[in-house]
Amino acid sequence: MTIDLATRPAPLPTLVIDGDRFVDNHGRHVILRGVNLGGDCKVPYPDGGTQYPSDFADHRDVSFVGRPFPLAEADEHLSRLSHWGFNCLRLLTTWEAVEHAGPGRHDQDYLDYFTEICARAGKHGLYLFVDFHQDVWSRMTGGDGAPGWTFDAAGLDFTKFPAAGAAHVMQRAYDYESDVRRQPSYPQMSWGSNYRLAGNAIMWSLFWCGALFTPDHRVEGENIQHYLQRHYLGSMEAIAARLRDMPHVLGFDTLNEPGTGWVGDGLSYRHLAPSEENKTRPRPGVAASALDNLAAATGLPVEVPLLRRNPETGRAEPAGTRMLNPAGVSIWRDGMTCPFAAAGAYRIEDDKAIALDEEFFRTRDGRRITISEDGFAPLFHAVAETTRRHNPDWSVFAELDAFGAAAGRAFPREMPERSVNASHWYDASTLFLKTFDPNNSYDFITGERATSESEVLQRYIAQLHFKAAASAKNFSPNGAPSLIGEFGIPYDLDEGEAYAAWDCGARDPSIWAKHDLLLGLMYDALDALQLNSTQWNYTASNRNDLRIGDNWNQEDLSIFSRDQQDDPADPDSGGRAVAGFCRPYARHVQGRISHVRFDRATGEFVLDFDADPTIDAPTEIFLPDRLYPHDCRIDAYGTVSRSAQMLLVRADQRGPARIRVARGRE
Repeated sequence: MTIDLATRPAPLPTLVIDGDRFVDNHGRHVILRGVNLGGDCKVPYPDGGTQYPSDFADHRDVSFVGRPFPLAEADEHLSRLSHWGFNCLRLLTTWEAVEHAGPGRHDQDYLDYFTEICARAGKHGLYLFVDFHQDVWSRMTGGDGAPGWTFDAAGLDFTKFPAAGAAHVMQRAYDYESDVRRQPSYPQMSWGSNYRLAGNAIMWSLFWCGALFTPDHRVEGENIQHYLQRHYLGSMEAIAARLRDMPHVLGFDTLNEPGTGWVGDGLSYRHLAPSEENKTRPRPGVAASALDNLAAATGLPVEVPLLRRNPETGRAEPAGTRMLNPAGVSIWRDGMTCPFAAAGAYRIEDDKAIALDEEFFRTRDGRRITISEDGFAPLFHAVAETTRRHNPDWSVFAELDAFGAAAGRAFPREMPERSVNASHWYDASTLFLKTFDPNNSYDFITGERATSESEVLQRYIAQLHFKAAASAKNFSPNGAPSLIGEFGIPYDLDEGEAYAAWDCGARDPSIWAKHDLLLGLMYDALDALQLNSTQWNYTASNRNDLRIGDNWNQEDLSIFSRDQQDDPADPDSGGRAVAGFCRPYARHVQGRISHVRFDRATGEFVLDFDADPTIDAPTEIFLPDRLYPHDCRIDAYGTVSRSAQMLLVRADQRGPARIRVARGRE
């Protein structure tokens, strides 16, 4: 066997969907291993992060040019991601980034900038799909995504949300004068509680089913649902038109982790625990019904149950009550009547909300309303239609609401052709508690406790298999590819213990040992199931600061931080827990993959596949130089070459084949 170091991989080939796999134009089985770029794309540039107080008064005048990084830095960051072996980006944008100035007013400077970022990604050998990101609707309701003018269109005044308790927003709850980074007024990972508050839930209910629930609620003669969705899709189309001729662009995500509003809920239903009716686990915060929230939105104080997270189990449990809107502030704009009351859901009588139609959000004409069929399905098809006007070959990367998906919510019965199951998955216990012990790892989902690395790995495999199994239903008779659109770990584990060690001068990789282990187990599970993935996330502006992190709501999941970049000439410098994610994998395989295994302790990598010599392109395996110097052992049948952190093997016989790589000489 001879190794030709001059041979390099072929230029980036085009990809198509073949049943449950991505394949390239040569016919090779492709694994996409990528990263989300990036966490700060949720907020304006340069000072729009949640580490700064804001009343959002400038929401029409902001700019997102510079997210995920200034153009002057683009090649540095993209080359680093390529160096680490990633071959795919889930590239973030937001509806607000495109259309913040007002309905139909697209930011042409931002579109120019975003187009250039996409073009440069291709030059660095990176496929990408575009993610129109959102969390809890918008920045004004504690997250990101929609422009501020959407509240005007709906008849809401977001400036009144904090006083009315209609939104939990870091910029309004956090004491920026204090040096205390973690504050009880804004508990870490508490932003998700907004999904059950009025500001958020009203917008989602109108967005998904306004034509059904509030047919007379119109904006410029158009129903509010159609108005909102038309502008959302219009912003998506503005980007699609710019990217139509870029072969490395694979398609568009439907909408990140969408909220569900009150679609499918009983009007007075308070979600206190999982039930047959609603299998999702309740979130910490108020357990307010639609009626509770609508009453509070009109300016009535309403007492509702309060849930707090049990630190031992992670579950949200009853913890007394809380008064919604004790100040009696209406969040509807002056002169605006609640459209749900106008449509017959309830009425106000003697300063109390009286339910008139308990089934208002749940049934129509005897038919059960569901978010999958009445909300997600029409949008998924609209995304396909909108984007494929510009490139008919693009895929739709479809995802459900995160809590519903975890509880087994099904994708719509009829999915667009060439849809990808882009579900998300996290180790929820680690994500929320920000600590990890493989010998004592409690699982929020099942209530089980793992006592070894092996048990944690088996849990991860089972949970990821559950996510991927959805691809076998409803997508197509031959299934569909699964790409885990988000997974990752918080780097501020144990109150930023690794950051403190770094600040004290520690540079030993052992300070990231816990992070390396976590990521290693996750990638072991992805390998076991041969899943595509895009890790959350790479934030170019990340800081080792418990207040700042990824510039958004104290989240800190970035694999890179400027604060850790000692040597700008070293592409690994600034990387966090690089050993956990920079590892070998099969990118393009001359046949169909049957088994992949990487032993993190010994460095042995094994790929088993059914070789097809009629495919006129070699198997490509990413081999990071940091793990495999050029004198490593390579066992393979066929023609072997190696260059630029890539091993190429061209099989010359049909049938089962194995490629094995190990450290050290023969």
